[in-house]
Amino acid sequence: MGCGVSKSSEFYSKKDGKDVPLIVVPAATTMRAAVLIQRWYRRYVARKEMRRRYTWNIFQSMEYAGEQDQIKLYNFLGYLVDNFTPSGNLISHIFRDNEVCRDTEWERYFSYENIDVPEIYSGPRLTFPLTVSQVAGLVEAFKNKQQLHSRYVLQLLLETWKLLRILPNINRVSTCQSKEITICGDLHGQLEDLLLIFYKNGMPSQGTPYVFNGDFVDRGKDSIEILLILFSFLLVYPGDVHLNRGNHEDHIINLRYGFTKEVLGKYRLHGKRILKLLQKIFSWLPLATVIDQRVLIVHGGISDTTDLALITRIDRHRYESVLRPPKRKSALSGGQSSLDDDDSLSNISLHNRRRASLTNDKPFGTRDSFQRRSLQDFSATVNQTVEEEQEARRRQGPNPLSSESESDSTSGPDNTNDEWKQILDMLWSDPMAQNGCFPNELRGGGCYWGPNVTEEFLSRHNLQLIIRSHECKQEGYEFCHNRKVLTLFSASNYYEVGSNRGAYIRLGPNLVPYFIQYQASDLTRELTLKQSVGRTERSALKALKEQLFANKSGLISAFQEYDKDNTGRISFNDWAKAVGTVLHLDLPWRMLRSQLVTLTPDNMLNYHSWFNELSWKGRNTEHVEQTVLDTLYKHRSTLETIFRIVDTDNSGVLSFEDFRQTWRLLGDFLKMQISDEAISDLLVSIDTNKDGNIDIEEFMEAFRLVDRHRLERGNTVFITKDKL
Repeated sequence: MGCGVSKSSEFYSKKDGKDVPLIVVPAATTMRAAVLIQRWYRRYVARKEMRRRYTWNIFQSMEYAGEQDQIKLYNFLGYLVDNFTPSGNLISHIFRDNEVCRDTEWERYFSYENIDVPEIYSGPRLTFPLTVSQVAGLVEAFKNKQQLHSRYVLQLLLETWKLLRILPNINRVSTCQSKEITICGDLHGQLEDLLLIFYKNGMPSQGTPYVFNGDFVDRGKDSIEILLILFSFLLVYPGDVHLNRGNHEDHIINLRYGFTKEVLGKYRLHGKRILKLLQKIFSWLPLATVIDQRVLIVHGGISDTTDLALITRIDRHRYESVLRPPKRKSALSGGQSSLDDDDSLSNISLHNRRRASLTNDKPFGTRDSFQRRSLQDFSATVNQTVEEEQEARRRQGPNPLSSESESDSTSGPDNTNDEWKQILDMLWSDPMAQNGCFPNELRGGGCYWGPNVTEEFLSRHNLQLIIRSHECKQEGYEFCHNRKVLTLFSASNYYEVGSNRGAYIRLGPNLVPYFIQYQASDLTRELTLKQSVGRTERSALKALKEQLFANKSGLISAFQEYDKDNTGRISFNDWAKAVGTVLHLDLPWRMLRSQLVTLTPDNMLNYHSWFNELSWKGRNTEHVEQTVLDTLYKHRSTLETIFRIVDTDNSGVLSFEDFRQTWRLLGDFLKMQISDEAISDLLVSIDTNKDGNIDIEEFMEAFRLVDRHRLERGNTVFITKDKL
């Protein structure tokens, strides 16, 4: 510790020209002081680490719970489509398989030539083929908050779609002595991170090749700009820029996590066509990249059934959403249809769905099972429905509505389910410390795989390293599985300013990763360690308290199970058990005690006072006093997602009748009954500008601000089905 070896240490001062000892400190005392300082510092660091870990756990648990809710909702809506009318008709457009149309017809639908660029437009102007200077100008324009005109957006996306259609499912890249390949993880719409990477590492070029490992969109506010930049560099350097698909390159996920809303907000007139073209582009993104035949780069990961040979043969574009597999293969090349308007697409889908419904009465079982389902539950169903349809068609004889090409497509074995599981595992899976492989129930899709699965996979494919993304890491990267699996995450400050670093890596011919870490926000450089941890912790606890308050009705019911005498008081242990049961979040509730609850002197919790405290700290809660409004607040993201699904023309506006259907869907999903009279009252109160329509901003604003007096009969018109 820097202590001397003498028996004592003396401090001197000058007095009358002589050295006079002031203090004599024994060496033993000095050593004890040093040990005490060391112990204090270690405890300080340990406390900070403990706070960091539970803060991280809060953010991650809530993120995965949101993904799980989205998948449950999608499963439920799929159940409606396959079993009910008219509810199924209202939302069927999101479940269409890749429509049977020629590529030339899609290109005509996405045509940009009839879109004029006004003279007053001051943003970047693009000509094709793109040049390096044009792409550099585009990057600079986005840096200065300019927007690319919708004509150029469609033109750029159309050129990208044409290029992607000729790329393989797995990109093969090689290094040489003069090259390093730069690999980036999730960006999630955070343009600042991408610009910082380019500033530190250089823009993509023949001498600076890049691999971007998916999740370019959602959550951040600049997702479309990131896509346009990456696609532009892909067009200029198709052999040096490689893009892998992530689980957020999925139009169903985009409904919940912000990308759909962003595009429609920035491109109101042509947003619908842009989103549809992006849906096509996402389905054509390659699934993985292999460097020097030794390093696999994939967004999520692998499973014990992952087979790269099978993946190379998959028709990846059939899976526009990975959340649900196509039920049967369509003869895409032989289809005949017209895309002059959307009706043709609806008619094709409706015809196929009606024909399938003749043989598939209730393929998904009971309605109640959908609160428990993960994506893997669909696998048996898909095999069953395809086999049942084929058997029924054999019994019925030739179908006059079926083309020759359609008959051919179902005459042989259909590997749809196997292919779907391969893609699902690659985009959604996470590694775990223990051996084995089992479904990822925390996210609701993909699997958890262990070190033994990694070893077997690497040995079977003659690889040495898997680089994946998909999970936020505090340092921007993390090794596991004996350093044979590397997680890379490039979106810094993902949960909160200071919550995590971003990172990218350079990989040279020796295939040893060189890491570069960063934080894009200037604010992070101004914060001390204590301030950074405190800021992130406060943000996590605020979000957690909002979740607790949103689950007020369920928590009170759970608390009353322990409070048999109806005293309004329970022990802390009972509180922790009840909260864990209701919220289904894997959190250290006992460790969070001091941050969340205040106990009475006899170590009991007055839970009514506790809710009042949460209400006072979290936000103005005047409008959420009623049980039903607590429940609705809890599902506000689900509500907005249903709104955007029902909004078939992506206009951001619903008719009153579609609004009623939205609420009925929500009621079915939550197993609640909502009376028509209550919906009419909501219509009157929410339509603030009295234009006879409901737009999404009116909708969400009313959902946040409506007070209890507007639904004075709320407790009588909302009745849970369990109590009927």
